[in-house]
Amino acid sequence: MSVKATTAITNKQARHLRGLGHHLEPVVQVGKEGVTDGLVKAVARALLDHELVKARIGGEAPDDRHATSEALAAATGATLVQVLGRTALLYKRHPKKPKLELPVEPKKKPAKPSGG
Repeated sequence: MSVKATTAITNKQARHLRGLGHHLEPVVQVGKEGVTDGLVKAVARALLDHELVKARIGGEAPDDRHATSEALAAATGATLVQVLGRTALLYKRHPKKPKLELPVEPKKKPAKPSGG
């Protein structure tokens, strides 16, 4: 599975988002028209409202599920967290009032040089 992010998230954050998204229902469906302006607007609105949304890629979509998911993420400025089957999980942090708290990686201490 190739996951490309427009906003970099760590593996730990992606795992956290996948856990949160597990019980979500898809809010939009990509049909035979593919990624249209109307679909992009609907997903952008859903991301603004919820920050984490699922999109269902229909079997009649013109491109394969990975290409469609990446195109949808790019068009909305979201991060493609996961493509599982025909479902894409997208995340975009709210610009003013974030609802989801992502785990922060602890800073690694520099390795001590071995003396000797």
